[in-house]
Amino acid sequence: MSASSTGGSSAGGSSSGSRRRKPKAAGATKSAGTGKSAGASKSVRPARPAAPTAKRTTTGSPVRVVFLGGLGEIGRNCACIEVDGRILVLDVGIMFPDPDMPGVDLVLPDFTYLRENADRVDGVILTHGHEDHTGGLAYLLRDFPVDVYGSELTLSLARSRVDEAGMASRANFIPVRDHERRRIGPCDVEFIPVTHSVPHAFATAFHTPQGIILHSGDFKIDLHPVDGRRTDLARMGALASDPGIRLLLVDSTNAEEPGFTESESTVGATLEKVFLARPERRFIVTCFASHIHRVQQVADAAIAGGRVVATLGRSMQKNVALARKLDLLHIPDSALVDIEKIDDYPPGKVCVISTGSQGEPMSALTRLATGENRFFKLHEDDVVVISAHPIPGNEWSVGRVIDSLHRRGVEVIHSGVENVHVSGHARQGELAMLMNVTQPEFLIPVHGEYRHMANQVRLANRMDITGNRVLLCEDGDAVRLDDTGLHRDGSVPGGYLFVDGSSVGDIGHGVLRDRMVLAEEGVVMAVATVDLKQGEVIGTPQIVTRGWAYDQDTDALLEEARKQVTRALEQALSGGNSDHETLNRVARKALGKLVGEKTRQRPMIVPVIVTV
Repeated sequence: MSASSTGGSSAGGSSSGSRRRKPKAAGATKSAGTGKSAGASKSVRPARPAAPTAKRTTTGSPVRVVFLGGLGEIGRNCACIEVDGRILVLDVGIMFPDPDMPGVDLVLPDFTYLRENADRVDGVILTHGHEDHTGGLAYLLRDFPVDVYGSELTLSLARSRVDEAGMASRANFIPVRDHERRRIGPCDVEFIPVTHSVPHAFATAFHTPQGIILHSGDFKIDLHPVDGRRTDLARMGALASDPGIRLLLVDSTNAEEPGFTESESTVGATLEKVFLARPERRFIVTCFASHIHRVQQVADAAIAGGRVVATLGRSMQKNVALARKLDLLHIPDSALVDIEKIDDYPPGKVCVISTGSQGEPMSALTRLATGENRFFKLHEDDVVVISAHPIPGNEWSVGRVIDSLHRRGVEVIHSGVENVHVSGHARQGELAMLMNVTQPEFLIPVHGEYRHMANQVRLANRMDITGNRVLLCEDGDAVRLDDTGLHRDGSVPGGYLFVDGSSVGDIGHGVLRDRMVLAEEGVVMAVATVDLKQGEVIGTPQIVTRGWAYDQDTDALLEEARKQVTRALEQALSGGNSDHETLNRVARKALGKLVGEKTRQRPMIVPVIVTV
């Protein structure tokens, strides 16, 4: 595969949620619509882009876009750009499981379409280093080897999971730089800088026979970013001017939120104020390990107050070392100490930067909250700063950790108390600005739950991008961009692929349903021995329960259950039914009916019939 590099444009420009959608079967056809203008918040008064004076004319071969994940949930981001029969994969992310997915470790996109077309895949492009965009790469590599493109930091973060999975030999990592335009397979791909909550994120412009397809990536328009690397609106505007942007795929995460997302640099000012107000107390600050800009601001605030900095948590230690090596994080050697040495310093001279902002059960912060961390114990005068919002679905876990911290007498500061976190995603004002700058002929919302994408459609309508110029798609949908416009083009498998330990894809919805029943109602088992020759039940059936309780009359209920199961089996045997399946069915029916009528509960009923 060819991968030649040419010069790019000059730098410039200015720079959630509810519960996830329930999984549906891979390959199921999804409904979609276009949405009409219902009006976004009145606080947004963007200038409208000039409507195209004439439809752009193209004479090239059609381009197909296939969405495998990320449209209808937060996570699993994965899409395919198909040009002249070749495929470029854009992101391969994971999603963390919902509470109604017991035992599931991760959720992946369905790779069926890619697996069936592996010989047509020319590469994977990673827009940035977050796991909802890179975490599935190791699992895709099980199916076939591939070239992987991204910034040096993004590839380094992705490589960590790939190495752990033993798949490093199946990936050819190819770093790209800001503004680079590189030939990958059948089209040029241009990497445009955008600001996000991890350094070196990209928007990607695909130069195709049908014009430019611009994917915004996860972005915000931050005029004062920590590292000075702004979203390059100037380059996007230049592309819009010549040759024009045919299709915009745009981040929808904050499309419900009016106004503009605050600058990341505002968090640094808040942290300085918080540190200065508590000069004699030890600080433990938790944030995402990939949020290098946040780590930098925590370290700056701590060092300004004369504190040393220690890292806690494997991923935090690893990412801090990586970012320092890549010159993306600047903490003097003299200010960075080993976590085991912090007791050598007065509390007012210590700041610990930790993982665990999402309340993960085995994380460093959770172990601190439960008194199980082996490096140090929390004191009543300690201050814990949670510099992150809970990912949708993690609210309960984070709340539980905060409660545990308060029980230890610790002061807890989070975004509900001080402005110690800002989003990395654009709000309505920034989204409207992007539409105004890019002036796309067509638009498809991506990256978000369905309500986020629906609000993106409404905002596009307000920007005079209306009618068939906007398509609202979901996972598994495919669209075709050709000389006549943008059209739906069928569907591919787009359901959830569950990871449970080393097992991938072997868990069906039936298994999850059984696990939920076991978790919520428990199990009642009937164990009986049957003599098929004599046609009788030997002894008394045993009724065994796990996770199910009734009341003080349980013993009487269990005795009645033994009798009912015996009676049902004897009736089946007297009627000439001696096959194992029938005996199991009648025992299950008799026991389930009794339990349901007496308790109004629905535990799992498991008959165990032993025949002799």
